[in-house]
Amino acid sequence: MLYAGIDLGTSSVKLLLMDKEGTIINTVTEEYPIYFPKTGWAEQNPEDWYRSVMNGMKRLLEGADRRELAGISFGGQMHGLVVLDENNSVIRPCILWNDGRTQEECDYLNQQIGKKIISSYTANIAFAGFTAPKILWMKKNEPENFKRIKKIMLPKDYLAYMLTGVFSTDVSDASGTLLFDVKNRCWSQEMCTICGITEEMLPRVYESYECIGTVLHQTADELGIDAEVKVAAGAGDNAAAAVATGTVGEGKCNLSLGTSGTVFISSDTFRADENNGLHSFCDANGKYHLMGCMLSAASCNKWWMEDILYTKDYEKEQSIIENLGENQVYFLPYLMGERSPHNNPDARGTFIGMSMDTGRCHMTQAVLEGVAFAFRDMLEISKKSGIKVESTKVCGGGAKSRLWLRILANVLNLRLEIPEREEGPSLGAAMLAAVACGEYKTVEEAAEKIVKIKEFVEPEKKLVENYDRCYETFRQIYPACKGIYDLIKNETRRKER
Repeated sequence: MLYAGIDLGTSSVKLLLMDKEGTIINTVTEEYPIYFPKTGWAEQNPEDWYRSVMNGMKRLLEGADRRELAGISFGGQMHGLVVLDENNSVIRPCILWNDGRTQEECDYLNQQIGKKIISSYTANIAFAGFTAPKILWMKKNEPENFKRIKKIMLPKDYLAYMLTGVFSTDVSDASGTLLFDVKNRCWSQEMCTICGITEEMLPRVYESYECIGTVLHQTADELGIDAEVKVAAGAGDNAAAAVATGTVGEGKCNLSLGTSGTVFISSDTFRADENNGLHSFCDANGKYHLMGCMLSAASCNKWWMEDILYTKDYEKEQSIIENLGENQVYFLPYLMGERSPHNNPDARGTFIGMSMDTGRCHMTQAVLEGVAFAFRDMLEISKKSGIKVESTKVCGGGAKSRLWLRILANVLNLRLEIPEREEGPSLGAAMLAAVACGEYKTVEEAAEKIVKIKEFVEPEKKLVENYDRCYETFRQIYPACKGIYDLIKNETRRKER
């Protein structure tokens, strides 16, 4: 049998077709536009997603026995706001996860309602990207559109609705709305009241691997597939990617060293950081995970190499770095502000420790180490939650650097596991579809059978000791600079006036 995974990204949708053994038969990518109506805003038309998925599915299935397609599922960009009216028509373009218009609404939730209260309802606090602040923004700024709302859903769930006619979501994606009681895996009545909506506007919640229904007959006819093809609820992009790397089960960890950076730690039980330094979400395997996000990871290295040093020869620049764990220069990688664990949009990138004998190699090394230390910040929080992490998967473009992997292994004092392939949420989605169809009994079983590790990077005792000392210095820099960041923010605002 064959299984299709649909990864609804921000700039494109990636579709993947695999067989029951996890062998990838075909992959297809379809692009669609993103709109920026105002500075800091980001929107997309849900109809564009659906058209791209249908075109992509037709291409994906070319040359395959379409009668063998048994299941479809999704991974998707999280936090977006899709609203439908009584005729099931899209009311306005989707407000995306990276839209920054809701700072006032976040301040209202975090400061007037209060972080502790919001966290008691949802296990999280408000971020500009989350869904609930977007609803409050719409209520205030587009009251006529707000009155028309009959259905509220997330991006991937719009695709599921269009393919099946079923109004659904999954627990992992719902966790990122700030409308969801993560601990009890249900919608929060309190948050619905705060946002001025009813639970009837929200979709039924499924586990990620559960079947929500089968494809509509007209959809089956258009694609040339059986009308009995099952559709699984799917997962948010990070949870789906975690499935694809085998990051399911107590203490399993994955680091994504991409443009931004994420730490994803699976847990068999509900855990929440008392300071909300990490997100507490439901996982795709029926359990839970903690997740941290740093806004600039591999993008820090790209900025340093290409915008400052004016070179794309990353390997040459890194080849002159020799004395790991002995660098006296430190770098805070907050070029776009920071989410986890500081939640400070006004934080900025900072070099400290330069002297007359500082060379470009020390600065380059500081950038690589600064990102690694920021990952450690997030892992230290997870330790306080009682999760024992002994190794971690690493994926993303930054994982191609052998030096960076060595730095990470020693800063974190963890064995790094490099997956054989990196297909991300689309593979995870296909695996969830296979579980929904009974090909595998559990998500864990699917991961064990399909995910393979191609190499390991082990920490080195001496370097671990050196980096432990360096980290103690690093962790004191942000508190010392925070007041300066506030001064810079105030000065910037004064000049803008």
